Amino acid sequence: MHKPLSLLSMVAAAAVCFSLMMTPNEAQAQTAYKGPRMADGKPNLNGVWQANNTANWDLQDHSPTATPFWQLGAIGAIPAGQGVVEGNEIPYKPAALEKKKQNKANWPAEDPEAKCYMPGIPRANYMPFPFQIIQSNKDILMAYEFASSNRLINMGKPVEAGSDTWMGTSNGHWDGDTLVVDVTGLNGLAWFDRAGNYASDKVHVVERYNRTSNDVMNYEATIEDASVFTRPWKISMPLYKRAEKNAQILEFKCVEFAEELLYGKYKKQPPTK
Repeated sequence: MHKPLSLLSMVAAAAVCFSLMMTPNEAQAQTAYKGPRMADGKPNLNGVWQANNTANWDLQDHSPTATPFWQLGAIGAIPAGQGVVEGNEIPYKPAALEKKKQNKANWPAEDPEAKCYMPGIPRANYMPFPFQIIQSNKDILMAYEFASSNRLINMGKPVEAGSDTWMGTSNGHWDGDTLVVDVTGLNGLAWFDRAGNYASDKVHVVERYNRTSNDVMNYEATIEDASVFTRPWKISMPLYKRAEKNAQILEFKCVEFAEELLYGKYKKQPPTK
């Protein structure tokens, strides 16, 4: 004869059945990550973070291909990558798509990254360089290794952009455990990637940062620019916390590396015989 189930066994069996009946969203809610907190109870996003993808090459799906640097062989090739754009479509207007294609044809000479200009938002967050979040109980500073770029996220009363800049004006607020950052005042000179994707100075970016584990933060950015795109579109990706001992951002002051590209044509040439 089978022994009757104990009360503990029946409770455990019921819990298993209940978990199987839950929807994925309900199950996720049951196991929502509760990470470290600041003194004010808000999620603590402090740390050095970095993307691990090929979005800086191309936001969309792309195959491996050669670059103009054929002398470098495989070292100079573009790696394959999965896109980070929702639906894998950037909804350009026809004239804007032609401009994007022209940008790509003129890479790398016309890419602002090659010229050591600040990368703009959202590109600064997925370049192959780490960035550091320095969070206080008032505002949040993001310091980027590339070109020593940085921006302050105002967490108080929203302010308007005084002028257009490479990194824009960022106003933040909390939506539950998600940091939402509204970015305006971008100058429209930065590209989104090395494939020539771009926006104008009318672009409006809304970012969302949500820490999903001790080492991972989900990043989303919704991009809207009615002068370039037919509708808003979104990118998303995980960002990973650098865990090595003494993790920190280092200096990458790249101006001197861009001087030949920018000004080499103005060098005095030796006289010809």
